Amino acid sequence: MSTPTDARDRLVAAAQEMFAAQGVGATSPRQVLAASGVGQGSLYHHFPTKHDLAAAAVGATVESALVAARRDLEGATPALDRVVAYLERPRDALAGCKIGRLTSDQAVMDDDGLRDVVTAYFVRLLDAVAATLRETGLSDDAARDRAHAAVAIVQGGYVLARATGDPDAMRAAVRGFVTILRDDPEETA
Repeated sequence: MSTPTDARDRLVAAAQEMFAAQGVGATSPRQVLAASGVGQGSLYHHFPTKHDLAAAAVGATVESALVAARRDLEGATPALDRVVAYLERPRDALAGCKIGRLTSDQAVMDDDGLRDVVTAYFVRLLDAVAATLRETGLSDDAARDRAHAAVAIVQGGYVLARATGDPDAMRAAVRGFVTILRDDPEETA
């Protein structure tokens, strides 16, 4: 028999996967319940509404992604190497970004609370990438611009990979951007 925490975790994990695959708006609590394998009472005990379930699952997805990004961006290695590690981290390009995909889910964008969680993810990610880039000697404005470009390369890489059915489309976009980053003669501008 599962514990209440196990049941909650299983529900959140199932919701995360289903939301990534078909979106929040298209996923019913019953589908999440079936995928999680927990009892109906557990669903409504932990998440009285679909919104409660969505908030927990989207929040967990965001937190997991930020932890992974911080793992790449923080440390003692040279700052540019850390940004490159973030960009080159293996990703399932054909699956798409679990958070980026939420921006096209009308149910998320119409819900202030869910939209705010997604917005906060991108703000925090941009801040982390910019902070690492500032360590290279870039000005605040240049670091912020390059952080936007780095995050856009990852998001755009997912889109290109999915649109073409070619996971190398993301790797090519990242390789091109890394080349620009490493070859920039005005790195400390």
